[in-house]
Amino acid sequence: MSKVTHWNGFPYYPISQFYKNKFGEKVYKVPISVAQTCPNREGLKGMKVCNFCDVWGSAAFPEFRDLEIKNQIIVTKDRMGKRFNANKFLVYFQAYTNTFSKTSQLKKQFDIASEFDDVLGFVVGTRPDCLSQAVFELWNEYLDKGYFLSVELGVQSFDEKQLLWMDRGHTAELSVKAVERIRKNSPKVDLGIHLMFGLPGETDEDIIMAAKKCSELPIDNVKIHNLHVLKNTTLEEDFNAGEFKPISREEYTRHAGLFLQHLRPGIAVHRLAAVASRHEELVAPEWAKSKLDNYQYILDYMKDNSLYQGQHFSS
Repeated sequence: MSKVTHWNGFPYYPISQFYKNKFGEKVYKVPISVAQTCPNREGLKGMKVCNFCDVWGSAAFPEFRDLEIKNQIIVTKDRMGKRFNANKFLVYFQAYTNTFSKTSQLKKQFDIASEFDDVLGFVVGTRPDCLSQAVFELWNEYLDKGYFLSVELGVQSFDEKQLLWMDRGHTAELSVKAVERIRKNSPKVDLGIHLMFGLPGETDEDIIMAAKKCSELPIDNVKIHNLHVLKNTTLEEDFNAGEFKPISREEYTRHAGLFLQHLRPGIAVHRLAAVASRHEELVAPEWAKSKLDNYQYILDYMKDNSLYQGQHFSS
């Protein structure tokens, strides 16, 4: 079996293929916004807002976030159905930290989402420091009912100095422990982590270390982001003061390829780069506006250089 064609011609294991293998057809995420805050924004234990985070907290469709959850699902599902001819969905609790509020509130939201026959499960975005036994029990309840449940953990970096620079408010050690706790207490959860590339002073060794750490952990998928500057963030202040320079598309692409080369082949990859969905709020770099162009650029780079996921992975 050719390594490069191992994933239907892709040089990496795309999450879309994982979903298709699992559900027998394409499945689309319906991003909704129900969480309104996170530990950083509440200033818990002296925390600050993450330097890269804007007021939307990663919300994909902020224009819908004032709608009730049921209406958010209806509107977004209808939009995606028309655009992609989609029939099956996962409701994505994306913005801010969705396990920060009371577990009973998250249960109500799960109950509403589960009323839709074409919703197969849920994707929950959260942080390493917002996990409880009650949350694990809730996840297990829906897993036992036959729903698919994926958890995306905002790790961002395994470098302690970088986490301090980002004002994340948690350590890399806590991230590792969080992954282990989730796997122990909710073993059926589909577990993924988020990482950011383009941090100050980032080296090839840092990228390889991150890939090796991911490969060692009991995770199922990973999502990588290119750090970009948004308006009204601390990072914008640093950028304007000349204290932060965003990574170029060429260097980010090289780092993404390097990461994938050292990543365990069985780990599915959500995306190869992030995009600033609200273009008017992007400060820099300009290339962060383009989703498809960047995706194709990275694919071409990997194919032109005969790179593929797991190329340098050794168990």
